Amino acid sequence: MRGLILSEHHPEKLELLDLGKPALSDGMALVKIKAAALNRRDQWCREGMYPGLKYGVVLGSDGAGVVESVFNKNDENWIGKEVVINPNIDWGENPAVQSPKYTILGMPSNGTFADYVAVPVDRLHMKPAHLDYFQAAALPLGGLTAYRATIKKGNASRGKKVLISGIGGGVATMAFLFGKAVGAEVYTTSGSDEKLKKSLDLGAQAVFNYKDINWLKSAKTESGDGFDLIIDSAGGDQLNELMKLLKPGGKLVFYGATLGISRKLELHKMFWSQTSIEGSTMGNDEEFAEMLQLVSDFKIEPIIEKPIPFADYLEAFGKMKDSSQMGKIILEI
Repeated sequence: MRGLILSEHHPEKLELLDLGKPALSDGMALVKIKAAALNRRDQWCREGMYPGLKYGVVLGSDGAGVVESVFNKNDENWIGKEVVINPNIDWGENPAVQSPKYTILGMPSNGTFADYVAVPVDRLHMKPAHLDYFQAAALPLGGLTAYRATIKKGNASRGKKVLISGIGGGVATMAFLFGKAVGAEVYTTSGSDEKLKKSLDLGAQAVFNYKDINWLKSAKTESGDGFDLIIDSAGGDQLNELMKLLKPGGKLVFYGATLGISRKLELHKMFWSQTSIEGSTMGNDEEFAEMLQLVSDFKIEPIIEKPIPFADYLEAFGKMKDSSQMGKIILEI
């Protein structure tokens, strides 16, 4: 069995090795992985920037495939089923926030960048029937994060104006698709004119290049009186600029901070306009099932790059590093 591990001594910090097939224990299933998707956390692990790193672990949180075997006889109905894997591990009893024991498949436990992965049976969900393996593999981490931020916390719905900042990555593109599915007017920002054009082709109401010195003014004009919801992953000092684009009573939900912390939030503008900022990341198991149901109900097709053969994993990681992708980066296992 091939497995892509985090390597302490390899110059690329990644090694594709011949590993033994995972052994099953009580409550486990063995999934033959057909496709896996990269997430930013995989690159962070490679760069040594993720907490609790363990070398020798097979990376990868997102995967879709076929159940080959199970440990318990009463789970045999799963054998042969086409599945997508919920990467949550030990979310805990509080649906609002993950437990201190919470981890994600692929670090510190072996993940989906392999021919096979062993997971608890309760992590298995039927692959949405309208999706192929490549599209389904794009869903788990990014789809769940986008669903919680956009639908559960952001309350996106018909007629609301939603701005997705930094369109291109897996979470942002899924947030875009979810917003469109529920009838919201969706706008996007990017520093890439090519990604903005693709957003328009996908049905964006309007797009804004944040490298344009006048983009905030343009966004305010295009949106009328501002946005009901802004979804952001960058954080940093630009939060103050984004907050100016919110309608009174609007909300900004952020699921990352690639630009670091904001040195100064203009709080007086927030309380006077009744706006709010809310943090979000991943989601609970119930939300994972709800996310898949939404995808099935609206026949949503995740935006993906052309799948890359497993052996060319360095090409995939290169795309992730330079953020050149539009949608999810997929490995064909």
